[in-house]
Amino acid sequence: MPILNRAAELQNEVAEWRRHLHRNPELLFAVENTASFVEKKLKEFGVDEVVTGLGRTGVVGLIRGNLGSGRTIGLRADMDALPITETSGKPWASQTSGKMHACGHDGHTAMLLGAAKYLAETRNFAGSVAVIFQPAEEGGGGGNEMVKDGMMERFAIEEVYGMHNMPGMPIGHFGSRVGPIMASTDEFTITIKGRGGHAAQPHKTIDPIIVGTQIVTALQTIASRTVDPLASVVVSVTKFNAGFAHNVIPEEAVLGGTVRTLVPEVRDIGEGRIRTIAEGVAALYGATVNVAYNRNYPVTVNHAEETGYALRAAAEIAGTSNVKPSLDPMMGGEDFSYMLIARPGAFVFMGNGETAGLHHPAYDFNDEAIPHGISYWVKLAETRLAA
Repeated sequence: MPILNRAAELQNEVAEWRRHLHRNPELLFAVENTASFVEKKLKEFGVDEVVTGLGRTGVVGLIRGNLGSGRTIGLRADMDALPITETSGKPWASQTSGKMHACGHDGHTAMLLGAAKYLAETRNFAGSVAVIFQPAEEGGGGGNEMVKDGMMERFAIEEVYGMHNMPGMPIGHFGSRVGPIMASTDEFTITIKGRGGHAAQPHKTIDPIIVGTQIVTALQTIASRTVDPLASVVVSVTKFNAGFAHNVIPEEAVLGGTVRTLVPEVRDIGEGRIRTIAEGVAALYGATVNVAYNRNYPVTVNHAEETGYALRAAAEIAGTSNVKPSLDPMMGGEDFSYMLIARPGAFVFMGNGETAGLHHPAYDFNDEAIPHGISYWVKLAETRLAA
């Protein structure tokens, strides 16, 4: 079936909500104005229960169906923006310098609000739908905070579903896969201690920059010579800080970066090899090293049965030919992973058309995607909670 008529009718209204949120981006957990906007809308829609302050600034609305009792499923959107200066030039561009919705969370929030409005109007399902509006996806682990706050138990959520837009995928198309769909996102910092001195007398120093460059090169052997070529691991050194003058060899150099994997075993290998390589190279040159390793977001793993439900709901909206059931995994991270550890569920991608990429300063969510996203949420809720 095509998109819902009511979803198409709601497009302009929901787009205005989205553009309001885009003009007023907020970061991490400091999404008080966004959360207040969400809370106000949910109450206007007549949602049965609205709870704020979950996971610090998250909002959950509970909508009860008219077709009798049954399970509760959760539908999740993220609310936070990114610390990027916008260059889109759109009339609704960010009004706050250094902050913008460069990942489409404004669109995710607006579409779930649109679905909440529809579901509160029709209530054509048994059981309940919990609409989840989460802070701090962009590095703060807001999904984990909501889980730790007892959200699943408080609302008796049995299954949970998430959705993200995808630039480059056509509008009206969807995709997902069973199993790992997004990577773990670990972070490391390597601090190298050498012996500084005059740049004209390097033989009297232990140059931490030389040690650091050797470590950077050696870290690339984790992917090329340690991990099975059919497995996935990305080791990226993204920071290298050392020195302050042209004629001084510094005492210290600091490297930082990320390790991204799709299975726990490779994640363990990555951490172990980083420590071994850094310590071994430093010892070779007579330096000392400290490795700080932070296991950040886990792998986002879709459950088989729930992924099937999600893909079938997408196919009813978009048509089978426009739904990709074996989408390639992505090495970006997603804190919806914590919710999928707590409950079975699935994470899907929805087309955003030919737009700038995620986290790009010219990115903008495509409002033409709105009725497709609303229709997907509604179809998923009504089919999972059929009487």
